[in-house]
Amino acid sequence: MLLLKRFDAWDKQAFDRIARADLPLLDALLPHLSSAADNSVLWGLVAGVLMMTGRPRLQRAGLRGLLAISLASPLTSMVAKQAFRRPRPLTDLIPVIRRRRVPASSSLPSGHSASAVAFAVAVARDAPLPVAAPVTLLAAGVAASRVYVGAHYPGDVIAGIAVGAAAGWAARSYGRHLLATTYPRQVRRGKRGSDGGMRPVASRT
Repeated sequence: MLLLKRFDAWDKQAFDRIARADLPLLDALLPHLSSAADNSVLWGLVAGVLMMTGRPRLQRAGLRGLLAISLASPLTSMVAKQAFRRPRPLTDLIPVIRRRRVPASSSLPSGHSASAVAFAVAVARDAPLPVAAPVTLLAAGVAASRVYVGAHYPGDVIAGIAVGAAAGWAARSYGRHLLATTYPRQVRRGKRGSDGGMRPVASRT
């Protein structure tokens, strides 16, 4: 109990320091990023772009990301939030320019952070680095924005990241058969058959 009290005190002190920070560039970016991620709209758009590329690898990444969110969202809202029921932070110290609508649900864990990290971890399973890296940075921005706009304490975001990482890894591990059927990997190499022709050899999903 003493350790939890110390962590809670640290968490609230960290929130107060962030609330008092004067960072005009982040004021212009993070509140809008936070709003864009409401109801996972941002990740739906990113997944849509990936699927519209026509490249099986990116299509599979987008679908896997949505699968991860479908795991992270109920795990956060229906399980974790119901178990902890932590009150939201007071936003008195948050500048008005940053403030966004704060849900009435439990503060712990951050659902936005869970969905963001779940999507990024799952997408990185199939997407190449030039795609996975920006998605990861976007997810980090969404997670940070939730403290910056006053919706969560830093500890809530850390917990959301943990939930999201678990959901993302689950989508990476257990979604392979579904995704292999929907978006099979492109043939990477061939094997010569007895008739002299090249037989495609599909790599593992």
